[in-house]
Amino acid sequence: MSTDTGATSTISKTCAVPPILRTRRRRLPIRVRGRAMIEAHQFVDAARERGFDWYAGVPCSYLTPFINYVLQDEKLHYYSAANEGDAVALIAGVTLAGRRGVTMMQNSGLGNAVSPLTSLTWTFRLPQLLIVTWRGQPGVSDEPQHALMGPVTPAMLETMEIPWESFPTEAEAIGPALDRATAHMDATGRPYALVMQKGSVTSYPLKTQAERTRAAHISVESRLQGVAPDSLPTRRDALQRVIAHTPVDSTVVLASTGFCGRELYALDDRANQLYLVGSMGCVTTIALGLARARPDLRVVALDGDGAALMRMGAMATLGTYGPPNLVHLLLDNAAHDSTGGQATVSAHVSFAGIAAACGYAIALEGDDLDLVDRLFDAPPVGGARFGCLLTRPGSPDGLPRPSVTPVEVQKRLGLHIGVGHTDLPSQAVQPATSLPGAH
Repeated sequence: MSTDTGATSTISKTCAVPPILRTRRRRLPIRVRGRAMIEAHQFVDAARERGFDWYAGVPCSYLTPFINYVLQDEKLHYYSAANEGDAVALIAGVTLAGRRGVTMMQNSGLGNAVSPLTSLTWTFRLPQLLIVTWRGQPGVSDEPQHALMGPVTPAMLETMEIPWESFPTEAEAIGPALDRATAHMDATGRPYALVMQKGSVTSYPLKTQAERTRAAHISVESRLQGVAPDSLPTRRDALQRVIAHTPVDSTVVLASTGFCGRELYALDDRANQLYLVGSMGCVTTIALGLARARPDLRVVALDGDGAALMRMGAMATLGTYGPPNLVHLLLDNAAHDSTGGQATVSAHVSFAGIAAACGYAIALEGDDLDLVDRLFDAPPVGGARFGCLLTRPGSPDGLPRPSVTPVEVQKRLGLHIGVGHTDLPSQAVQPATSLPGAH
């Protein structure tokens, strides 16, 4: 599809929608220096009518008025992510809960988002709307760091099989664009992108700033007893203990990629479990999105040291936004077990210390299975809880891969927690008015 700016877009034939009948007098578009622009509320209100009320992202100057508006609308939920891939994973968790979400990013952030966009949202069919700015657009003067990413942005989206079109700059174009996006998302279960060119949205000031106060961080509760490496608990031991603490009717267990998910599946393939493949390091932000959207469920993220090291910035996001129903258990065997046992650098890292510094409500570490009991049985707290259990490397011989496909396990989990294809009742929303940007 051609646009008046010379940009082109790719739109799936499956998402064509009939033109919308209009009876009201057409409102002339806002123009700045001859260019049409919309107001932020026009897009946000139209998106809200179609169920989009969850947002996550990383700012870009093109997005400034848009993010400023979303931040100040108390009926919306905005989460500031450490990087663009974490934002994609967080909204994927929201989608697991049956809500519609929007991920916003500069096009330079597509590099950070490739893994979850190709091995999480695509693989598990977890659709979301992407708003990607077009820095370095051919013909538009920009900074040197955008000289390559600008021209290749459309090809990157198309390579990832993400249909895209230009972000609407006239009010009457907003509804049809969103209808095409939702039609594609509903038909395929995969993302759709709106590529925002410079000057698409009129300015909107940030009228209030979140108070910059540092919470009093907790101390790490450490019970490292110096257990000999060959006497540490196995991953299987730890997972059996987790299963005992996660009743099917009230918890969801998300297992990180690699042997963690495969071993959990081999122990007991329950309807409340999801086994990640790929998207390494994203299990915690997926769990965060699900936990925020479903406060009635305890959501457990089973992490590994290699995965946590890959996206350690996510711990700051969980420490800030993590609700009381979120449990983060990291099984640290100091190795990339599923790729041959190569060592990670976790021996030099205090994950519990990082969790405490990031604002988790509980931060435990230990080398005994009692840590799992203490983590799950601790009295109620005001935020996410974290535990790091040292385990020994290795896994059982002949460890099976799940026979259920990622799409099947995602749909099974959705049915189990009462999710249709789209919305849940509005009361299933975790309030977050006390957190920066998380309404």
